Amino acid sequence: MGLSEHAFQKCLSSKCGSQFDLSRALVDCPHCGSLVDIQYDWDRLPVPNALADFSQFWTQRNNPTRRSGVWRFHELIPFASQDLLVTVGEGQTLLQKADEVAKYVDLDPGCLFLQYEGMNPSGSFKDNGMCAAFTHARAIGAERAACASTGNTSASLSMYCSVTRLMKAVIFIGSGKISYGKLSQALDYGALTIQILGDFDDAMDRVKQVSQKLGIYLVNSVNAFRLEGQKSIIFRILESMDWQVPDWIVVPGGNLGNSSAFGKALIELKQLGLIDHLPRLAVINSSGAKTLFELYHEKGLRWNKGLPDKEIELQYFNKMESDQSKASTLASAIEINRPVNLHKCLRALDACDGVVRQVSDQQALDAKAKIAAGGMGCEPASATSVAGAKILREDGIIGKSDRVVCVLTGHQLKDPNITVAYHSTDRQEFERVLGGYGVKKASFPNHAIGVPNDLDAIIKAIKLYS
Repeated sequence: MGLSEHAFQKCLSSKCGSQFDLSRALVDCPHCGSLVDIQYDWDRLPVPNALADFSQFWTQRNNPTRRSGVWRFHELIPFASQDLLVTVGEGQTLLQKADEVAKYVDLDPGCLFLQYEGMNPSGSFKDNGMCAAFTHARAIGAERAACASTGNTSASLSMYCSVTRLMKAVIFIGSGKISYGKLSQALDYGALTIQILGDFDDAMDRVKQVSQKLGIYLVNSVNAFRLEGQKSIIFRILESMDWQVPDWIVVPGGNLGNSSAFGKALIELKQLGLIDHLPRLAVINSSGAKTLFELYHEKGLRWNKGLPDKEIELQYFNKMESDQSKASTLASAIEINRPVNLHKCLRALDACDGVVRQVSDQQALDAKAKIAAGGMGCEPASATSVAGAKILREDGIIGKSDRVVCVLTGHQLKDPNITVAYHSTDRQEFERVLGGYGVKKASFPNHAIGVPNDLDAIIKAIKLYS
């Protein structure tokens, strides 16, 4: 028992295509520097005849791996044996029909669904991938794990280290914004926290160098095993929709791990004959961190059968460097200039007839308020999916009766100061927190009502405002 002999790591570049066993933690191909994938010899692995066969595992509540919303689909993520699987109960998430939000997006009732990944133990989708990365790290005997983070990855890594006691956590953060709601998790869980002068991209460069030099296991989404776990979000969406493929899946785009994992999951399901077609994929950038939007939508960068035009990328990133351009958005979870999974996302967009859009922080926060008013509070980055769906609906790209799933990647309490400032009556506080990001007003405010400490005044206010 251990790592599967029917799984291997493969270079993403069709020009190289080198293959490697699972014994190493590769962040890129040693031959050409491209990303690597986890691939399977499916003919030698047990695969259910139909996706509905996975429903039976819901009944195995005394089996920790089947209770996991990731490892319940172990047969579709089969790189390690069951005895190695690491779980802390991740993936107990909800797909919620959201008719009030559908009105905001201008979709028919029953057509908009919110996949709420904020229900994970650390409060974000990251746990789906972290349990898979920890499983591989455990298999190869890693003692320390590291990440660069805008917050959610560090919270998840630190939690898994604390709960499992398998490794010690080292997290790198930049000197710019990091949500206290997220940073507090890493500190409480006991992680060694390194703050460097620079932004997330600088922290990412350093953590890769340090991990290689010190032999530390890197768990950012450049780690292909992370993305294997994140495939399970697609499996749970399909499960919740009675195994029927939706028309659209809309997801925020930061480091592009989710969009990459979603594409890989859907491609594999189609190859295995478990679905008969793929949904369309929409990846939504913040306008303050719009690398994918500019490269894909404006510069025409495409997957090109595994050979994206490197010259387009080179010119773009050289200009970014010469201009000293830095990402800047309230959606801190996707405040990333150099997405590490760019090429894997291009593959997903190619397979799923995808589109890329950008939304402003104003649009994201207004969507966030409408999502929360419908009962599903999320962090600002999550709300870009709904804001993006609204734009695509306005443009007529999403049809009014299309079945649309918007992925909410993180919990409302990840960035509580932004929520409070949005709904505040204190204009100075509003400007302090939100003013520098082009947010002019709260389009859907829910202000606290100030009243004297007097029973009649309180009753009068309740009657007036309720």
